[in-house]
Amino acid sequence: MSAIVDVILGIVTSIGGFIEVGSISTSAQAGAEFGFQLLWAIGVATVMLAVMIEMSGRLAAVSRHTIDAAVRERFGISFQWVPLAAELAIDTLLLAAELGGAAIAVKLLTGIGFLWWILPIGFLVWLVLVLCGFSVIEYGLGLLGLVTLSFVYAAYRLQPSTHDLVRSLVPTMPHHDIVRYMFLSVSILGATVSPYLLNFYSSGTVEEKLTEKELWVNSTTAYLGICFGGTVSMAVLVTSAMVLGPQHITVDSYDQAALMLVPVFHRWAIALFACSLGIGCFGASVEIALNAAYAFSQALGWTWGASKPRPDAARFSSVFTLVTIAGVCVALIGFDPLRLTMISLALTVVIMPVVVLPFLALMNDSRYVNKHTSGPIGNTFLAALTVLGAVLAIVVVPLEVFGG
Repeated sequence: MSAIVDVILGIVTSIGGFIEVGSISTSAQAGAEFGFQLLWAIGVATVMLAVMIEMSGRLAAVSRHTIDAAVRERFGISFQWVPLAAELAIDTLLLAAELGGAAIAVKLLTGIGFLWWILPIGFLVWLVLVLCGFSVIEYGLGLLGLVTLSFVYAAYRLQPSTHDLVRSLVPTMPHHDIVRYMFLSVSILGATVSPYLLNFYSSGTVEEKLTEKELWVNSTTAYLGICFGGTVSMAVLVTSAMVLGPQHITVDSYDQAALMLVPVFHRWAIALFACSLGIGCFGASVEIALNAAYAFSQALGWTWGASKPRPDAARFSSVFTLVTIAGVCVALIGFDPLRLTMISLALTVVIMPVVVLPFLALMNDSRYVNKHTSGPIGNTFLAALTVLGAVLAIVVVPLEVFGG
């Protein structure tokens, strides 16, 4: 019975925890500028993430190793320094963007400038990390994030053409601004298949003590939870396309994005958008800071664990404290959170090959996954993703310059 409860909670909290600053910004921009045309990009990215999340959970359940711990053991710390440094740098930028997004949400509710809210929100993030265990962080914040289902309801009420939606799941070239279209496609991939999610999920699998006999829990949670979460991202795009697109409103700020809910929720629209953005960004801030501590501690072989008493994992606690401070400092510089988000997502794509390649090796090493290796289909998928990531890493900077 407890396993079934875990599955239900995992799926439900995945729906609420999927939407954050990257998903909202890229989906809203894509819908406003290209209608339904980029639904395929969300669909592809969601499937990619679901497959990789399932693999990372399988690795953790069978080997009792997180991805970063397994990479350190398999390849050595000298191999890991570069991807670890890159991940920590991007985590800091993403954290700053998420803190900025949460601050913008409070600004929408209060009218007070977002910079005033950065420090209090950063302190609350740190407080949650210090006081709460993994289950509270995962399930508590995820359940609050169910407010994002307001986008699904809005998309349903707007009654989009089913034929147009289905047709948009097949890639087509736009009639205008091809470079911008390609940039948003890559950004959607970066917003969805974020490297920090893989190690965060594997760390959570170890923290929850999932075993090899419970791999069905991992598979069900990964595929259903992530795919339902992807549906929320699609709903953001559809709502934006039907409301902002006809008015030729390009989403240059979250204030503009909030208008997409007005036709359905009227005077409650801004509050619902602000709650969806704020809770999603706050939850992502906690996860990113926690993952930075996971990654650094596991790479160096330190004691780690969100559910461990803080004195027993003092260095682990120090890392998430320092990363939170760094994220707050970057956010306080005053960069536009939306712009910072798009830059962070582009950089996320750049490091994807160095994350996926060792992952491919681990998923074929019987010392870590026993008889549960990837097989031809899984290997083909990871190999294709590595090649795709390498190509995108080359083109993402020019796309950022000319289409961002």
